[in-house]
Amino acid sequence: MRTSLCDTFGIDYPIFAFTPSEHVAAAVSRAGGLGVLGCVRFNDPEELERTLSWLDDNTDGRPYGVDIVMPMKVPTEGTQVDLAAMIPPAHRRFVDETLLKLGVPPLPEGEGREGVLGWLHSVARSHLDVALQHRPVLIANALGSPPVDVIEKAHEHGIKVAALAGAAKHALSHVANGVDIIVAQGYEAGGHTGEVASMVLTPDVVDAVGPDVPVLGAGGIGSGRQVAASLALGAQGVWTGSIWLGTEEYRNLASNQGWETAFKRATSSDTVRTRIYTGKPARLLKTKWTEAWAAADAPEPLPMPLQNLLVAEAHNRINASHDPDVISMPVGQIVGRMNEVRPVADVVAALLAEYDEAVDRLESYRK
Repeated sequence: MRTSLCDTFGIDYPIFAFTPSEHVAAAVSRAGGLGVLGCVRFNDPEELERTLSWLDDNTDGRPYGVDIVMPMKVPTEGTQVDLAAMIPPAHRRFVDETLLKLGVPPLPEGEGREGVLGWLHSVARSHLDVALQHRPVLIANALGSPPVDVIEKAHEHGIKVAALAGAAKHALSHVANGVDIIVAQGYEAGGHTGEVASMVLTPDVVDAVGPDVPVLGAGGIGSGRQVAASLALGAQGVWTGSIWLGTEEYRNLASNQGWETAFKRATSSDTVRTRIYTGKPARLLKTKWTEAWAAADAPEPLPMPLQNLLVAEAHNRINASHDPDVISMPVGQIVGRMNEVRPVADVVAALLAEYDEAVDRLESYRK
């Protein structure tokens, strides 16, 4: 499994792994892929600085990337206190009443984590500034093309820029802005995703941007067969995410036993695309929490970044409860194949072995 992107980034396999866990990212890079650390969870630039320093020291000299969040339309800025004042009281009451109905206990005094501010443009800028002091080979933007000056600054440091696209027209816009690599993220994907499935989206994007712009297939990729399918559709690599949530290394970030129970029993039908996590459409595991927001008497989700600030404490309480029926977690439809917790190295090895089997099977059809 080797494409031109392997030479571009100095990696063994064109497997790109988005993850909020530095332990997962490092393990993927050590295994020959490219671990890409999601930075949105870092409200404090100093915490990100420490984390990237750890990555520098724990990837055995192998390359890694970072993923920032700079929406094409800059969201409302302000401090968390200012933004909190913009949340309607009715929305707060709904969250409180829902948690009570679902039996989610409050957190002990002093515990919890503030809402994620990485959705703010200014915070994402601080993530970029910190990243440029380290050695990422790729900066990806989760919500489309970053501002042109961000792309230019990355290029000045010899860093490639990738952007997620859910439609061919978005990909063309990204390329016009100077983006180097397009991540064609299909409807099946976890987190923020568009409305076109990967089987249609990947060739659409590949044909639109032409042979000189590498495309990564994303969405619904959790086996070597799916990697082979994505490359057959014209992608030069794959962008994976959900499958790394079911790894032993991910437990360093989230040791929620309720989450592991939830994903191991879920099928590919047990997800829902909703705005209740961040304010933008994102695919989550379907639970009693998502069902409550889909009820007729539920309020409309707030725009980014207010929705995430609204539900931040609720997420803390839900995670601490370890209740698999209530979990709030972005995950793709590939969750139906996530039936056990494995080391990252085993997941990579399985992807490679299954890819070889799929390609050999296709070759046999030509005989």
